[in-house]
Amino acid sequence: MQTTLTRSVSFTGVGLHGGRPVRMVVRPAPADHGIWFVRTDLDVRIPALWDAVAQVPLCTRLDGPDGVTVSTIEHIMAALAGCGIGNVDIELDGPEVPILDGSAAEFVRGFLDAGLTHLDAPAYALEVLRKVEVKAGLARAAIYPADGLIIDFAIDFPDPAIGHQRHVLDMRNGAFVRELCDSRTFCRKADVEAMHAQGLALGGSLDNAVVVDGARVLSPGGLRHADEAVRHKMLDALGDLATAGAPILGHYEGVRAGHALTNALLRALFATPGAVRLVECGPGQLRRLPGSGLVAEDLRLVA
Repeated sequence: MQTTLTRSVSFTGVGLHGGRPVRMVVRPAPADHGIWFVRTDLDVRIPALWDAVAQVPLCTRLDGPDGVTVSTIEHIMAALAGCGIGNVDIELDGPEVPILDGSAAEFVRGFLDAGLTHLDAPAYALEVLRKVEVKAGLARAAIYPADGLIIDFAIDFPDPAIGHQRHVLDMRNGAFVRELCDSRTFCRKADVEAMHAQGLALGGSLDNAVVVDGARVLSPGGLRHADEAVRHKMLDALGDLATAGAPILGHYEGVRAGHALTNALLRALFATPGAVRLVECGPGQLRRLPGSGLVAEDLRLVA
């Protein structure tokens, strides 16, 4: 069955890049509605789909009609996917999703507090049938056939506080909520200074990102996980994959991949004949989807 929220839930915070306050309301929607972003300040609707994603640095941005955009959608998309929610309207009065604490935990908490409603309609998934891979320099992203969604990610940074990290996770049975949702976006102190000089990441702070300087973690309280950086990259990947329009049954592998490369992978997947097909999920497949088996107690482990 498809899933939506039982009631609307609101979030308020600043946008990461513009630094301006944003109010956002996530509202339930009927079966087969999908996920839409609604710019209430401009009365424009944009579908949360891969072919509306722009190739921009630092975040995932949707481009709508008349030049209207919505930026930094990846964390809320990951939260929706990780909770198995496929039908909502996301209303916001500005061009960015609020960054909150830099993770997806507050979104997940809001969704679970609001409650989930199962709709009397069949659920569908995208079954990967053959390997597809894209590369950009030393970075690559690939997807292989698998009976559920597996995310396998590796990163390498010169800063000893990050270094080489790899993590692999089967996304069924509430795994996203327990293992990934509280992992925050991260950056290097030198990069923060460079971005601020360019007028970027103006809403970024030690309260909504893990900032490292060499071997030091500057954010108060340190890390939530020893490998929080790669876990956040996995969170981002889930959010970007959620723009496919349905849950994916496949093994995603990212090596130094970012938002643009994951979107390029989706474009290649849908452009490759015989690489993917839409299937109606039976009981066994439903149990393998992200969000399956999720219970409220899962969030208590990271709250």
